[in-house]
Formats: sequence, C-alpha cells, structure tokens
Amino acid sequence: MMFTSHKPLLAMIHVPALPGTPAYAGKWEQVLEKVSTEAELLRQSGVDGLLLENMHDTPYLNREVGPEIVSAMTAAALRVKSAAPNLPCGIQILAGANKAALAVALAADLQFVRTEGFVFGHLADEGWMNSDAAELLRYRRLIHAEHIHVFTDIKKKHSAHAMSADVSLVETAHAAHFFRSDGLIITGNATGTQADAQDVESVQAACPDLPILVGSGITAENASIYKPLVDGVIVGSYLKQEGHWANDLSQERISRLVTAWNNC
Repeated sequence: MMFTSHKPLLAMIHVPALPGTPAYAGKWEQVLEKVSTEAELLRQSGVDGLLLENMHDTPYLNREVGPEIVSAMTAAALRVKSAAPNLPCGIQILAGANKAALAVALAADLQFVRTEGFVFGHLADEGWMNSDAAELLRYRRLIHAEHIHVFTDIKKKHSAHAMSADVSLVETAHAAHFFRSDGLIITGNATGTQADAQDVESVQAACPDLPILVGSGITAENASIYKPLVDGVIVGSYLKQEGHWANDLSQERISRLVTAWNNC
C-alpha cells in the first residue's frame, strides 16, 4: 500500500451535510472549516491516513450524485489535503458513487477510493445496486487515474445479500481479487459494529497477496485482536464523542486508539 506505516490506522472524516441534501445548514464555509479542523487534529494525533465520506447526506442517492456533491467533495478534499499535506487520503461518496469518487480523487490528488458494489449486486438501503467493477476500472483508465487505488467493500454493511447467499465471503473476495481490486474491506453489519475475526482470517488466507482492511468496529479494546490479522483499519465512530459517528471528534478517544494500535 501507499502508507508509511506497515499497518496503517486510517481515520474517517464525516463531511457535514452538503449543498442540496436535506440536512445542509446553508453555511458552506463552516463545512470547509470543520473538515480542515478535523484533519489537523487527526494529523497531530498520529493517525496514518484519512478517508473522507459524505455520511451526513442522508438519504443517499443510488450510484449517481449531482455536480453539487462532486464539486463540494472536491473542495472539502482540497481543504483536508491542505491541513494534512503529508497524510495519504482517500474518499468515498455515498451511496456507491464510485466514478464520482475517482474523479474527485484525481482532481484533489488523493491516493485511494473506498467503493461499494464492486462485485455481486446487492440490496442496499438505497435500493438495488448492480456491481460496477468493469465500468469503474475502465473509467479509471479513461481518466488516467490508474495510480489511485480502489479499495472495495465485500458483503458490505447496511445491505442485504440474499441474492448471493450461496456465495461465501471468501468466494466474494476471490471474485473481487480476480476483478482487479487493489484491497478488500471487511465490516460488521452496520456502522461501528465489529467484523468477525474469523471472517478476516479466512479472507486473509484466501487472498494473501491483497491488502485486507477492517472497516468498522475497531476500538482501543480490540485493536490487539485485529492488528495481527489485517493490513490496515478504517476507524470512524470510535474516534467520536461517546463513540457515535455523528458527534464531534474526541481527542481522548483518538489518543487512546492511536496508542493502543501502535503498541500492539
């Protein structure tokens, strides 16, 4: 991977609600100030990388977002890069707006995107989501963005996988690997819930030459369980006050997790 740490701790920045979404407060400069302040705090606290996500934009659109979201996320990403210029940074645009995320990553000089629906269609909160690996990687080549890594959620959280119930997590991992994913992300069933450690071990054994990350449920208390099993983690909820994703960052919780992770 592109990180200086052997097993990076990547911190989420949940960008405040963007223009055009129901929760947007109409104060654009405050959105930019918020992401800049969080990036600076996380950088000073010793995390290994950042990941932006428009999680406050509920209810999410399915795959296609408007130009207002793409431009706003680009501006937010540039502000984050300015506040933390030496940290690798990625982006996810909900829900499943993977091409838009790639375009933003290219414009803002980000290093990776987090994508959903890469292989095997599934029923998401937003409705049915077809797989998009072929279209996405062709688009990446079209815009000359092959240097941007595509990390892919498999059997992702907040989704029903009944249509692919006969396809195991390991088989899904093999499919994503075959379809040229740059790294696999394993989560629990919802934001902030732990991934099954045995699932992580199974995927790591099945795809030993592909980075495996856990994308939910990492805490200071379970860091020692997951660090030997993974190539990196993505953490959001735990870093917030009271461990809730929508709250402000907690300096105490960030420090606790960074210390625990580095000492594993």
